[in-house]
Amino acid sequence: MKSRSSVIPTKRRSSVMLRTLHYYGKVTSRQWPMFLLAVVSTLGFVFFLSYANPMVVAMVVDRVSSLAVDAAAGAPGAQAAASGAQAAASGGANGGGAGAQEVLAAFGPFIVLLIGANVLGQFFSKLQDYTVWKLELRANYALATQVFDTLSDQSMTFHSNRYGGSLVSQTQKFIGGYATLLESLVYAVIPIISAAVFTVSILMGLVPLYASILVVLLVVYVVVAFLLFRRILPLNEAAADAQNALSGELSDGITNILSVKTYGREAYERTLFDEANRRVLAADSKRMRASIARGAATSSLIVVIMSLVVVFITGGNAWFGISPGTLVMMFTYTYSLTMHFNRLNITFAQINRGFGDAHGMTAILDEPRLVSDVPNARELVVTKGAIRFEDMTFWYADASEEEQVFKGFNLEIPAGQRVGLVGKSGSGKTTLTTLLLRLSNLQAGRILVDGQDIACATQVSLRSQIGYVPQEPLLFHRTIRENIAYGKPDASEEEIRAAARKANALEFIEALPHGLETKTGERGVKLSGGQRQRIAIARAILAAAPILVLDEATSALDSESEKLIQDALKNLMEGRTSIVVAHRLSTVASLDRIVVLSEGRIVEDGTHAQLIAAKGSYARLWERQTGAFLQDE
Repeated sequence: MKSRSSVIPTKRRSSVMLRTLHYYGKVTSRQWPMFLLAVVSTLGFVFFLSYANPMVVAMVVDRVSSLAVDAAAGAPGAQAAASGAQAAASGGANGGGAGAQEVLAAFGPFIVLLIGANVLGQFFSKLQDYTVWKLELRANYALATQVFDTLSDQSMTFHSNRYGGSLVSQTQKFIGGYATLLESLVYAVIPIISAAVFTVSILMGLVPLYASILVVLLVVYVVVAFLLFRRILPLNEAAADAQNALSGELSDGITNILSVKTYGREAYERTLFDEANRRVLAADSKRMRASIARGAATSSLIVVIMSLVVVFITGGNAWFGISPGTLVMMFTYTYSLTMHFNRLNITFAQINRGFGDAHGMTAILDEPRLVSDVPNARELVVTKGAIRFEDMTFWYADASEEEQVFKGFNLEIPAGQRVGLVGKSGSGKTTLTTLLLRLSNLQAGRILVDGQDIACATQVSLRSQIGYVPQEPLLFHRTIRENIAYGKPDASEEEIRAAARKANALEFIEALPHGLETKTGERGVKLSGGQRQRIAIARAILAAAPILVLDEATSALDSESEKLIQDALKNLMEGRTSIVVAHRLSTVASLDRIVVLSEGRIVEDGTHAQLIAAKGSYARLWERQTGAFLQDE
């Protein structure tokens, strides 16, 4: 499988990077006081621990040197100081205090400055940690909410074309990418920039020639590091894509583990997983080699910079008359700066990884919504439940116009009527129901509910008026109570039990060890197909929506379960406009009306008796199905 990032144009990659910064910057701007405090604390931490300390030590060195020179020259003050120093050594050994007083007099202010610098440095260090942690907590919440809302709002076409496990992986990487970039900025980028500014600013006034040469070398270092950074960025995106594909492969195999085991395909699935895993290994190996090569190039520049400082330190006093304290500052500042810049390689690798991890979800966040509410969308109010499909044309978003499912389609369903949709697979039955639920948008025409165009209504208000029971019951890994009450969370105990009773589910629920509190397992795997379906029907009964859509609700059930569920469906459809999609004609034979579809067109329309008498396609389907029976009204 070819990695998508390997064919992504550089211009598009840069665009995705900017969009990633847009999303991250947006959540950071909401916490700008905390971010500003993080920057200030970082500057304070770097200055007081890396620059104030050496500056004071340089002053001490110059003071000691000055005293030594004065003493050697025989100055009276120096002699007294020398005597004081000797007395200090002697007094320290014998318990006297005169020498200590001389030391405090000469170096007391420097001691206070050193202690103060360390206290302030440690304070800013802890403040830095607090602000970064706080920012990450708040940003993680905001980004997770944004991603969840985006994925929830996307169309079913979007979700049908993606692995659920891959989306989860991309979400985690996107949120983690923020922490990676923030920590790289606060703990590395700002310290590196501030270290360069502090070093050049302080040394420019003391040793202009040295500072000027240092600036040139630093500029060369940054340019080389940035060019290498740009070359590695696509490798990080490729690695992130490979990891997402691996997560999707793992999720797909685990989700369908029953099929894997029953067909003995463990070895095959392991092969697929191993191929995806090897792509991850290959992508990570390329990234590793490029990062090491970049590290070698930047390390060479560090050696050049340190060679410069060695030359100046050894000959600076003789050639330029640089004081010993200044020489100490030059070495300490330059060494500290090179240590910061030495981290630039790791920092760029982390930044690369952060952008690579965020790439997939950033692209998803930028994807247009295939189905979205129009501006000023209204709440749909359903009083009767009449439905009209009016001159409707539709093809799927990933298909061409020539592959139309419906073209100029018309169908009217009066309020309260129970309508069955039958026909061969691919005739458009399920598509018609998904369009009513507005899981996809029409290319032309409109769908009206009680005279209201559903395209102008909010999606939530539309779907809250439709009870939907699919062929595969959609159960959460939660309790049976929560699953039944999903459409009406505030339902009372009696309402939940009443709905379960009408769905012919209460008997088996009460027989379970934990009754309504029984966990159903992922997708309801702990329950049988018929039990899952009855839970889904109980949910629809409790929701009490005026419109009902049943999509192959009994197709995969045994006869006994089908009889129970048909009785439950009869209770469910009572007084509601109902659309029933079925291959088993016994499910629709007792309905008020049956519509036969073929290639997106209505070929027959009438009651069961009328269609049997017409001896058309419905009658032929009926004759071919054995064991069919009519449900009594």
